Amino acid sequence: MRARSQRLIMVAVAAVVLAMATGLALIALRDAIVLFYSPSEVVAAHPGIGERIRIGGLVEDGSVERPADGGADFTVTDGAATIRVVYAGSLPDLFREGQGVVVEGAFIASGEFEASTVLAKHDETYMPPEVAQALRESGVWQGEGEQ
Repeated sequence: MRARSQRLIMVAVAAVVLAMATGLALIALRDAIVLFYSPSEVVAAHPGIGERIRIGGLVEDGSVERPADGGADFTVTDGAATIRVVYAGSLPDLFREGQGVVVEGAFIASGEFEASTVLAKHDETYMPPEVAQALRESGVWQGEGEQ
């Protein structure tokens, strides 16, 4: 074989190895990816039971219930749709009705969203960009506190 043919074979082998490594990395990361949805998007295309997602919106006024066994049950809304959330942990200090929140977890068989993490906005000017966009589109959030 000539040197030119050997180089071509080496480049082809390297390309195959790189493609396989990329494929394996994507397969490994598939389970680590958590997608963000607004309540309207969840209602439109309901993810499967047990699929980990994030839902962002506002805590609906009058929806927070604190069961005797701890945690909280509340509703997240974007003005167009609502999702009932069940959370067994300790809520952030800034959590309250009417405030922005992002919950991470999965739907359970009863149809409720079981949150493993609840994130509340950290000051008066913060709103996650995805949550702000979803609330703007539904007409609920007008951008108070934006600079």
